[in-house]
Amino acid sequence: MDILLDILSWILLISGSFFTFTGAVGLFRFPDFFSRTHAASVTDTLGAGLILIGLMLQAGWGLVLAKLLLILVFSLLASTTACHAMAKAALKSGLKPLTYSDQENSAEETTSKH
Repeated sequence: MDILLDILSWILLISGSFFTFTGAVGLFRFPDFFSRTHAASVTDTLGAGLILIGLMLQAGWGLVLAKLLLILVFSLLASTTACHAMAKAALKSGLKPLTYSDQENSAEETTSKH
């Protein structure tokens, strides 16, 4: 039974690390603030959640499990709230999301310059 918990825990830890790394790559690859914020918040929440659940399986029953559970709850609440607040502040300050037609226009301008 212990080997099954170890395997499941490592699967969760590795997949959580993958999602967190994917979110970091999304911060550099996506074109505008809103898509970057979305990539960071979704993958950060999922990655941290998977990592914390994997750590919970390793911790067993006790005080460490309770602390990890509290960290998970606060992380889920804080991450989504912070992402929403940043996006709302950006919209209020006048930053507009990049739309599909904006991308087509910039692609046409780039090809016409060559």
